[in-house]
Amino acid sequence: MKKFKLTLLVAGVLSALSACSNTANNNLNKPQSALISETASVTTQQLNRLVEQYFMDSLQFSPLDATYIGYSQYNNQFTAPITEQNRAQQLTFYKDYQQRLAALDQQQLSGQALLSYEILARDLALTIEGFQFPSYLLPIDQMSGAHNTFAGFGSAQSAQPFASYQDYENFIARAEGFVIWLSSVQDAMQQGVNEGIVLPKPLAEKLLPQFQAHIVTSAEHSLFYSPIKQLPEQFTAVQKQQLTDQYSALIMDKLVPAYTKMSEFLATTYIPNSRATVGYSDLPNGKAWYEYQIKKNTTLSLSADEIHEIGLKEVSRILNEMKTVKETVGFKGSLSEFFTHLRDSDEFYFDTPEQLIAAYEAVKLKIDARVPKLFNIAPKADYVVKAVEDFRAESAAGASYQSPAPDGSRPGIFYINTFNLKAQPKFLLETLSIHEAAPGHHFQIALQQEVQSLPEFRKFGGYTVFAEGWALYAESLGKELGLFTDPYMWYGRLSDEQLRAMRLVLDTGFHSKGWTRQQGIDYMLANSSMALSDVTAEVERYIAWPGQALSYKLGQFKIQELRDYCKQALGDKFDIKEFHTQILIDGALPMPILEAKIKRWVDTQR
Repeated sequence: MKKFKLTLLVAGVLSALSACSNTANNNLNKPQSALISETASVTTQQLNRLVEQYFMDSLQFSPLDATYIGYSQYNNQFTAPITEQNRAQQLTFYKDYQQRLAALDQQQLSGQALLSYEILARDLALTIEGFQFPSYLLPIDQMSGAHNTFAGFGSAQSAQPFASYQDYENFIARAEGFVIWLSSVQDAMQQGVNEGIVLPKPLAEKLLPQFQAHIVTSAEHSLFYSPIKQLPEQFTAVQKQQLTDQYSALIMDKLVPAYTKMSEFLATTYIPNSRATVGYSDLPNGKAWYEYQIKKNTTLSLSADEIHEIGLKEVSRILNEMKTVKETVGFKGSLSEFFTHLRDSDEFYFDTPEQLIAAYEAVKLKIDARVPKLFNIAPKADYVVKAVEDFRAESAAGASYQSPAPDGSRPGIFYINTFNLKAQPKFLLETLSIHEAAPGHHFQIALQQEVQSLPEFRKFGGYTVFAEGWALYAESLGKELGLFTDPYMWYGRLSDEQLRAMRLVLDTGFHSKGWTRQQGIDYMLANSSMALSDVTAEVERYIAWPGQALSYKLGQFKIQELRDYCKQALGDKFDIKEFHTQILIDGALPMPILEAKIKRWVDTQR
């Protein structure tokens, strides 16, 4: 066997040497431009193979994401436990790909290949930099975490398929992985307690009911029994009984004990030891950690102080525009009284969740008909409007978007939180629909998945500053689309923009300037008409996700800046539809890479 391998190796080397010799002889007869073109082509092919291999290899660390995007071979796996060995394995993985990427000659790349190189190089460097911060000690919060994703999967209302007998078996295996992972989460959070790296108390307290909700006395009352309630008709009676027994045992013997253990840990250990402060600046090495979060989320080189000042100016500007609306509708009181009027008057709110959902479905039809005015591209996938599931509604955002299945089997979902109808005023209908659906998140994310020329890591990757910046920029297109003709709907647009402006102030206030949770709540109530429950959820979100909330306004500013640049540079040649295509057609990009790409495009249009 060894001799056979050696023979193959020698033959391979001789063949390679022969090929090199032939190439050298042939190259004598080729012009220099052809040689350069061949080299560039080879480098591009190497790059394309590398990024595809990187994407496929990286799925091992994200089996839940793999299910979302349709790689069914991961449907029986859960996120790996939080251990020092697993973190070291991931770091080695990223460093290895960084070295392999650096070995390629960037100068030989252009077009999509160059963008892919620049994106992956930046992503790998930033990911490796992040390993110096102990984020694994804060593995979950009230807003996010694999525990909520798992519950969604188990409800049979998310991406986890329950069509075949194997699908049902896959979820059982995935659930067993969840139990192991959850135990490691508790260990990591205990280590966080020991090292003083813990969630603020209000956030920790919001976690407890998320786990207690799954502690049931009979399997039939569990969310995870939902797949059994909808067993496919083609299953045999024996199969149905087997699965019923298996799921009942899974729930009562494994999941309920795991949720009970975690609930007890939170109640008796974690919450009593959670912290009174809220900012990252109060954690060990917290200042540097927050600066990293700014860079990670915004892709821009801005300091916390700079962002804070930008936010204060924007809040002031938008307040003045709100005063104009107040005068337009004939309200005689102060702006603060106008806010109270908008918060408390029943005329601005729906009576039932069903009315709220129906209103957004009607707005969907209105907007879909107008989008072609500003766009010459649109995703093939449609989207539906749904209420946020009850188990996560109390802590969930007011609205959100979930991308469609790449294979077309599942539409995009525009989620509306119906938990508190007073947090969903009628005047937000148009602006929120634009942001979350068309031409906001749904356009950008669904299109990104559908562009054939994009490598997988770009189709299914993204940047908060691009996605949220685009969605907020999309809101600014409302008047150009013939919307916001009602002054209250225009106020809704201003209200949403004010929310994003306040985020600049609050995020930096909490994590850089020592603001308290109550200080943030008071600031939002004074500068908006938002309901207290909505304000509280927003404030706690910024505390949980440092840097994320900065992305909206900063991303919008950059996209608008690029539009202004193109308009000035191209003059009469400027086409708004083509500009939007150029922004969207290459998927989400870090802002510096997007800016360089747009300026290269402008040079070709002159």
